[in-house]
Amino acid sequence: MSHAAAFPLAQAPTGAVAARATDLSKVYGQGETRVTALDSVSVEFRRGEFTAIMGPSGSGKSTLMHCLAGLDSVSSGSARIGDVELASLGDRQLTRLRRDRIGFVFQAFNLLPTLTALENITLPMDIAGRKPDKQWLDMVVDTVGLSGRLAHRPSQLSGGQQQRVAVARALAARPEIIFADEPTGNLDSRSGAELLGFLHESVRALRQTIVMVTHDPVAASYADRVIFLADGRIVDEMREPTADAVLDRMKRFDAKGRTS
Repeated sequence: MSHAAAFPLAQAPTGAVAARATDLSKVYGQGETRVTALDSVSVEFRRGEFTAIMGPSGSGKSTLMHCLAGLDSVSSGSARIGDVELASLGDRQLTRLRRDRIGFVFQAFNLLPTLTALENITLPMDIAGRKPDKQWLDMVVDTVGLSGRLAHRPSQLSGGQQQRVAVARALAARPEIIFADEPTGNLDSRSGAELLGFLHESVRALRQTIVMVTHDPVAASYADRVIFLADGRIVDEMREPTADAVLDRMKRFDAKGRTS
């Protein structure tokens, strides 16, 4: 599948790592209720790259994202944003890092109904006492196609437009990395395709780094690479994915699960 660029191709920094997991394990419960969600996972996410994480239900894909984003602690191993080891941070430091260096886009839009689209976009920076870079903010708003909707409240926007606001909010603070957890889950196919196009363009035009958890092969085809998890381990990786190739790979996992 080809996704035409609406912006000039941006030159992303090469070799730099935005996030990294090293021998990362996450265990829930003890004894008979013990569940190993992640089993010694090592993976890097490079700056200026769009990565999709896929796997069967219960494979650990959302757990990996949550550990890398500092939303959940690790049982052993290491999770880093840039050169910062998350386990070394206190609660206040971790909150500051998530606010200043990480962007989040979730399936739920998480917009405040009393605020306009623009106020929702700038809210994290307002809370942090920082003024947005107007030139960057204008570029982000233009990229996600919200220029004519900034004065509207969420109730006056479609689902696709609300999710665009959520994406613009994540981009506006110029984070080092954006984590997106099933961002098209509440959208129809047309709105979902538009949103994925915006995410794709934010990597190309704005040099953003995105890690997206998804179960949808079509969504994964917008990424530069796909990482596949099964039973808490990385079992495969695909570069320049197509929807058909991803679907074929997922079918193999399903068949293996039925015969094991």
